[in-house]
Amino acid sequence: MREPIRFAERSVQALEDARLREVLRRAMEDLRRKWSRGASELPYFGVLRDQAKQIKAHTLLHLDAYLEQLEARITARGGVVHWARNGEEACRLVVGICQEVGARRVVKSKSMVTEEIELNRALERAGIQVIETDLGEFVVQLDGDRPSHLIAPIIHKRREDVAELFSRHLGTPVDAPVEVLTRAARSHLRQAFLTAEVGVTGANFLVAETGSVVLVENEGNARLVTTLPRVHIAVTGIEKVIPRLQDLAVFLPVLVRSATGQKLSSYVSVLSGPRRGEPNGPEAFHLVLIDNRRTEILRDPELREALQCLRCGACLNACPVYERVGGHTYGWVYAGPIGAVITPLLLGPKASFELPYASTLCGACREVCPVRIDIPRLLVSLRERMVASGSVTPLERWLMRGLGWALQSSVRYRWASRLGRIVQSLMWGEGPIRWLPGPLRSWTRKRDFPRLAPQTFRERWRKRSWTPGQRS
Repeated sequence: MREPIRFAERSVQALEDARLREVLRRAMEDLRRKWSRGASELPYFGVLRDQAKQIKAHTLLHLDAYLEQLEARITARGGVVHWARNGEEACRLVVGICQEVGARRVVKSKSMVTEEIELNRALERAGIQVIETDLGEFVVQLDGDRPSHLIAPIIHKRREDVAELFSRHLGTPVDAPVEVLTRAARSHLRQAFLTAEVGVTGANFLVAETGSVVLVENEGNARLVTTLPRVHIAVTGIEKVIPRLQDLAVFLPVLVRSATGQKLSSYVSVLSGPRRGEPNGPEAFHLVLIDNRRTEILRDPELREALQCLRCGACLNACPVYERVGGHTYGWVYAGPIGAVITPLLLGPKASFELPYASTLCGACREVCPVRIDIPRLLVSLRERMVASGSVTPLERWLMRGLGWALQSSVRYRWASRLGRIVQSLMWGEGPIRWLPGPLRSWTRKRDFPRLAPQTFRERWRKRSWTPGQRS
């Protein structure tokens, strides 16, 4: 059984790391500027977001039909579709394909789903070497680390950290500039591309109409992963399907501008099965479609909206919580506001009961989401379910019941306010409240607790010298 994700403990450690907070602050400010510029340059950006949401919602309601259409189109083009109920099945399928073709080396492009199912570990246990070819993922792999952002895996690292890592593993100077570091990575990865028997990717979109896998990237490594090895395996969740090829005209502008602020990514690849007479491309193509509790989410009308996510990372960039604690604090593959929703849905409430509370509910994530997912509403719904399942402490339950009891009656509310002011005066005098007893002391570790006002609004209203209807 998976250990619970201790977000509160991890966040305290992250907040004490001044270097991490500075790196994150600068990175988030830059990404928010790019989002704002990218959105403002496209006059109908909001219209495209509305259309993208409508297409996604429609597709999820008819997901079974579109998945069947996708399978039929891929099969007709010479590809093979595999269905996996969970991560273990998916890993067995991929390992089996690799062993069948005698693969000793696999090259991968960036994929959050393969992180979710821990595919690299499964391949390595089978004696197959795995090499990440996205530059950020390559750095993460060299360092034995995990990605901390959906589109920027090493956003938590400085250039000096990467230079020191490359110096140890690739022999570059410890003070090497960025150009030297990227050249060293390119040289190291080139041999991997040329010798790997299998290439593994995720998928940004699956087009049911044409049986196509769509990959969006900036480095070009995904194109090498899908054209040089003899076998291409795409591994992705069932929610990635869209109905028609023309729908990409809606999704690509909102995805790219939300992710990096660009007008368009450097490379957009539309792949439809193995090569058929072309000089380049794989001899065999396999698509592994993973459920892994996604159909459970699909059956839940309150939470189904979470499956519309494009994995652009915009909600992370806008989130004040993520900016201060970073992605590793969320304890799993998916970080930020959408991670606080998806992780409990995929891992279950016992493994991630703190995550729905890792938000201020300010709504910034909802404002930037390219498909307008109402993440605050989803978080509130999950909080309600956490309480109903008994995941809160007895103290929290007692405090909330007491607060509810007081708020249900104006008389009780007035007496509670008076009692609170008396207690406040006896314990903290007239100064700021800089400490609280027991579990409440976590609040005052970093900030003062707001004092109760000397008078309630009703008391102040009654003391006004003018009468209703009189101008002040």
